[in-house]
Amino acid sequence: MQLLHRFREDISAVEPPTRFNNPFYYSPHPLCVAAACEVRAFLLGDEAVAAEAAKGKMFGVLVVRDPAGEPGYFAAFSGLLAGSNNVPGFVPPVFDFLSPTGYFKREEAGISLLNEKIRNTEQGGEYRVAAMAVESLRTEMEQELAAMREAMRAGKRERDALRAGGNLAASEEAQLVRESQFQKAELRRATQRWQQRIEECRERLVPLQAGIAAMKEERKRRSAALQEWLFTNFKVLNARGDSKDLLSIFKEHRGVLPPAGSGECAAPKLLQYAYKHGCTPVVMAEFWVGNSPQGEVRRDGCFYGSCKSKCEPILSFMLQGLDVEENALEHGGNITSLRVLYEDDYLIAVDKPSGVLSVPGIVGGTSVQQWLRDTMNSNDIHVVHRLDMATSGVLVAAKSMEMYKAMQSMFATRKVRKEYIALLEGVPALPCGTISLPLWPDYENRPRQRVDFQGGKEAVTNYCVVETRLLNGKECALVQFEPLTGRTHQLRVHAACKEGLDCPIVGDALYGNAGDRLMLHASSLSFSHPATGEELFIEAVFR
Repeated sequence: MQLLHRFREDISAVEPPTRFNNPFYYSPHPLCVAAACEVRAFLLGDEAVAAEAAKGKMFGVLVVRDPAGEPGYFAAFSGLLAGSNNVPGFVPPVFDFLSPTGYFKREEAGISLLNEKIRNTEQGGEYRVAAMAVESLRTEMEQELAAMREAMRAGKRERDALRAGGNLAASEEAQLVRESQFQKAELRRATQRWQQRIEECRERLVPLQAGIAAMKEERKRRSAALQEWLFTNFKVLNARGDSKDLLSIFKEHRGVLPPAGSGECAAPKLLQYAYKHGCTPVVMAEFWVGNSPQGEVRRDGCFYGSCKSKCEPILSFMLQGLDVEENALEHGGNITSLRVLYEDDYLIAVDKPSGVLSVPGIVGGTSVQQWLRDTMNSNDIHVVHRLDMATSGVLVAAKSMEMYKAMQSMFATRKVRKEYIALLEGVPALPCGTISLPLWPDYENRPRQRVDFQGGKEAVTNYCVVETRLLNGKECALVQFEPLTGRTHQLRVHAACKEGLDCPIVGDALYGNAGDRLMLHASSLSFSHPATGEELFIEAVFR
């Protein structure tokens, strides 16, 4: 197997994992880190490939045992690299539908010709002349009818003035009525004449439009058929030796068609190649090389979980037969360490541990809200605001719906001051400042958020460096955040993205590097009590 890379460094002292890592949430194993370093060095050997990778690309490594039980690793990239899906040193695609002489490219070329024919017809001389003639008549009609309506309004004003003067004879009143009726009838007749002229002119367009509609329908049919052909022929394996096509996988998993690009990410490529060549997967990781895509937070050298929209259904099948670790995000932290910080007849505030949900969700074990309801034997307990599952710190709940609505209104109108403490990977360029970057969900990579200057919602954060400290030999900053808005993952994105602090929060598996926990803590809330008017300051120490 020419594509099986042997480790150049001595790995004999590195203990392999006992279970295959969950591809959606993991800390990269030392074997994967070593393999990733070798892949990055390998990239530098080809200037053209290195230049393309530097633009931004996801790579993956899969550590395996070959049929003889010897360790090695395979490397892959997501999508295309330097315009190709076959690059020396990397595993090939699961299904090479880009072969120039293959069915996909031939049919794709046919659809492209159809697109060109549609475009030429729509922009062609006969169609444009007929369309312009119709538009010209519409313009003339609108101008003439507008002039007639203005004349009608002027006539009405004159008639109203005559009537206001009084002493009109019956014959004079009748004449005024006839004038009004005549003008209205003339407007109707003019409208009908213009509509008839426009319809006669439009008749020249009808066959051309019918032809265009037929070509568009054919394009739609052929495109759908080509996608179905692709995903039916795109078959993947699992560790049991079973095979299934992507169309079936997505219909069974989600009841939908696969999105474009499904199966072309690094992880499916790696597993497919290992299964086909009798290798046993040991551990896998995906990492980013180069610049971050527009709006996304992808950092050079950081490891990331597999994408949800394309890879989750596929990998749920391909990993069958392997002993795979559970996703830590799907199992809650230790809620028994939760502490009550403040309580009165209206409110209760707790110090939420990292890894615990604020309110019930589809994953995550017992939430703070449920724990409070169980503990206090009341279903009228409502968590007022949210903290990410991975974030620890002050969380407030109301003991009645009335108090819940009052507190929610205070959060919505920014009458609650929130402060967070975070440990960053690095030190911001400026010790204090304000970050204003609009955010929007990254729907293909939920629950990640992205910076979106077009449709994103306003997100503003004040920050100040409290101190610097060494972490694993690297200088890191302890930073105080004050979010002025409350967007999902606001502090995490503002810390990690290039336009923000360019320093991810330590332990942030979504925007930086995974760790034992996300080092983000809601340190305090201050507000005027809705019921008593007392000024409250509720604090939880960052541990």
